[in-house]
Amino acid sequence: QVQLVESGGGMVQPGGSLRLSCAASGFTFSRYVMSWYRQAPGKERELVAAMSGTSGSTSYGDSVKGRFTISRDNGKNTVYLQMNSLKPEDTAVYYCNAWAPGNDYWGQGTQVTVSS
Repeated sequence: QVQLVESGGGMVQPGGSLRLSCAASGFTFSRYVMSWYRQAPGKERELVAAMSGTSGSTSYGDSVKGRFTISRDNGKNTVYLQMNSLKPEDTAVYYCNAWAPGNDYWGQGTQVTVSS
């Protein structure tokens, strides 16, 4: 059974930091592109960051470049999202995604709220 379990969300003041984690099970983690998406109220879900399973190449949404860092530990089947210099517009539900040809899995999401 495939599971993606996000953790680490919460409320933080502008300029603060959070680290999200996504623990995966039920599939061969290292073969999947792991990504973080987010969805704010009234907006479409958008890609935040992605990381390949083999080469370790990464890509980021324009709004988070230079502030967020994606990483993964294939030995622990976990992907992380380090979020620094958070802004109120980063407020959203953050979702973990695992993708490989023919398979697309999602976590339940974790709420991140940036507010003073």
